[in-house]
Amino acid sequence: MRKYVLNPETLIYEIKEVSLKHKILKSFLLFAGSVGLAFLYAWLFSSVLGYDLPKTALLKAENAKWSGKMDIMNTHLDRYEDALNAFQVRDDDVYRSIFGMDEISADVRNAGIGGVDRYAYLDGLQKDNLLKNTAIRLDHVARMAYVQDKSFDEVAVVAQNAGNMADCIPTISPVVPDPAKYRITSPFGYRMDPINGTVKMHTGVDFAMKVGNPVYATGDGVVEKVEFDFFGYGNMVTISHGFGYETKYAHLNTITVTEGMKIKRGDCIGEVGRSGRTTGSHLHYEVLYKGTRVNPYNYYDMSVPINEYLTMVHKREDESQAVLTRRNFSLRLRK
Repeated sequence: MRKYVLNPETLIYEIKEVSLKHKILKSFLLFAGSVGLAFLYAWLFSSVLGYDLPKTALLKAENAKWSGKMDIMNTHLDRYEDALNAFQVRDDDVYRSIFGMDEISADVRNAGIGGVDRYAYLDGLQKDNLLKNTAIRLDHVARMAYVQDKSFDEVAVVAQNAGNMADCIPTISPVVPDPAKYRITSPFGYRMDPINGTVKMHTGVDFAMKVGNPVYATGDGVVEKVEFDFFGYGNMVTISHGFGYETKYAHLNTITVTEGMKIKRGDCIGEVGRSGRTTGSHLHYEVLYKGTRVNPYNYYDMSVPINEYLTMVHKREDESQAVLTRRNFSLRLRK
């Protein structure tokens, strides 16, 4: 590289060769000076004047924008959670209760998604963990919505089949409401046990009647159990009516139904007897709702006119006989 230098004596520019070492040293000094000035600028700008560097300010502005968006998102999540909680209360206390369905437990509704390390990748990104907490809330709301959606699907299926719900609820007496043929000897509630004399809860109603009086199903359903308990209920039939209802008929003399048989209200299921642990012939009748024994008195009406009750029973007998006749005729045709 050539360098022109003015000769003061001749006033003529003369060529002067610059060494490579000098050029390298000059370049280094220029670079070092530039770096030093940059650091000095940054120090003065941030430490002395208290300003953020342009890149830092840009990142802070971007972070503030996203934090604002997450705050808005959390406000929406608050409304969504309130709405879902209202749906849950209505679902458990109204819809599922009407159709005799069990409530969905809090453990199921509030179950988490994924393992404990699912959100580990968000740790430390923010001091207040806003991003992590928002992600957790989003998953929680999504889980609540999923469970509620499935619950409404279950209710919808039951509701589609609820047209016969009135026929399934046990709303008639299990015996002909003729005061000349029955006497209620033990209502629902605490009583003195007639055998050992201790005070115990009586979980049903006892209809004292002569052996052989017919016992009728109090609602449509399926025979769930036919069993015998020598030291307890004796010959007993349990009917599942759906919608959370079951009925039990104990101390029977004979049983005319089998397990799994579909029956209608007014079908004869057996006869009054004195089997099992009892001091006399009677029917012990129980109503269960969602597995809890309730007072049968709240379901039947013994003031129903006898002729209306017998009309219903005879209609069921005629229908059953007609079904049996058709079945026998079909069997003869096959032969």
